Amino acid sequence: MTPVLVVTGGSRGIGAACVQEAVAAGWRVVFSYHSRDDAAASVAASCAGEAIAVQADAGVEADVARLFETAAEAGPVRGLVNNAAVLQPHGKLVDLDPAVLDPMWRTNLTGTILSTQEAIRRMARSRGGDGGVIVNISSRGSVHGAPGAFAAYAASKGAIDTLTHGLAIEVADEGIRVNAVRPGLIDTEIYEGAGIPDQASRVGPTVPLGRAGTPAEVAAAVVWLLSDAASYVSGALLDVGGGR
Repeated sequence: MTPVLVVTGGSRGIGAACVQEAVAAGWRVVFSYHSRDDAAASVAASCAGEAIAVQADAGVEADVARLFETAAEAGPVRGLVNNAAVLQPHGKLVDLDPAVLDPMWRTNLTGTILSTQEAIRRMARSRGGDGGVIVNISSRGSVHGAPGAFAAYAASKGAIDTLTHGLAIEVADEGIRVNAVRPGLIDTEIYEGAGIPDQASRVGPTVPLGRAGTPAEVAAAVVWLLSDAASYVSGALLDVGGGR
């Protein structure tokens, strides 16, 4: 049977590109989206029947369970891309409204853990699975800290890096590889919600390669990590940041 990949936050940006690239690579994909029905339907329609959209909040346990139940009905779950994330409003940490913190932690960290638990339950050899691959979407911000802009968000992604390292060791004997991709400045809609829609065009020229990256460039790295070509890669943090 065709292996199934679960992608969280797959209706736009990097998530949508991961869905499309994975289908092109031979996966059947079940992806979650938070609220944009039209965007999710468009992504699914672009995948010739090999992608299923499920409305689910990545930070809600019952929603995540339902997402994986749908995935298991579509075939054997062999992969997970933890992509769903919330970006804080742009600005210095001292001015950040604490009300934005709980939703961000719930999606960026708790959501990643919830989906990872569900994936392991289906992929672990000790639980009757055949192994699999988990790819977490982190950020180059976890390295440079995003000072003056997104420090709290960067901290949430630092936690993802730590989780990736520890989990890769924890589930190695279960036949599960765990890696992370750390995108840098990528031209997506996520900056609109942060109040800086021109971020990619404005900051892009300062990147060593001279431009912002594209979601497809990040997705290519993700799909490689999902593939057998990366069969000896686990616990790795792959930077896709244009040299920055």
